[in-house]
Amino acid sequence: MVIVSLFNRTFLIYLAVLFVMRLMGKREVGQLSTFDLVVAIMIAEVAVFPLEDLKTPLYMGLFPMLVLVSAEVLLSYLCLKYKFLRKIVDGYPSVLISKGEIVEEEMRRQRYNINDLMGQLRERNIFNISDVEYAILETTGELTVMVKNTKRPVSPEDLKITPPPEDIPVPLVLDGEIIQENLDYLNRNLSWLEEEFKKRNLSSKNVLYACLDCQGNLYISKKGQKRKNGMIIA
Repeated sequence: MVIVSLFNRTFLIYLAVLFVMRLMGKREVGQLSTFDLVVAIMIAEVAVFPLEDLKTPLYMGLFPMLVLVSAEVLLSYLCLKYKFLRKIVDGYPSVLISKGEIVEEEMRRQRYNINDLMGQLRERNIFNISDVEYAILETTGELTVMVKNTKRPVSPEDLKITPPPEDIPVPLVLDGEIIQENLDYLNRNLSWLEEEFKKRNLSSKNVLYACLDCQGNLYISKKGQKRKNGMIIA
């Protein structure tokens, strides 16, 4: 009986945590503000209360979670409306490198050392600070880097080339199931898709994934593909 009660509580708490985290929005954990992160940690702590002691009423865990997420949603709304509150809660970005020069005073104020800076630059394949025009520490802790124009990769605009327009490839088959909505979106029908499969000696039941790009190229991945002898990714 205790096992059943613990299972029920765990499942309900699990659903409740999923629900409140969904209410907090779609930002990734690395993009959460300090306030969002604190709320997420507190929700995790509160969720444990009804599981540690089965005599504790379930609402003792659910009600604090509801209060926390309500406070978070309310504060997020207020931050959208009032800029001064946004600065207090989220802070503001800090320029750590300006025109290739390290801003030492800002580094010291943010308690950000050279090793931290160089590590994040190397993550972006930048090994020389002189290649950086600006480096900005965002409120999420991420480092945004603007490379000097002489160090940037050549773009089609630099070469005065106008490439054809691009769009997101549209999935037509996912996990072996045909997506009729996407066929309708492309003004194609099931007969056309089956015909394309037949040209490749395939049927829809043999296709794991298929998509159509903006150039009209159909990509197909068959079911049952096995890794050939060769490279192993560590």
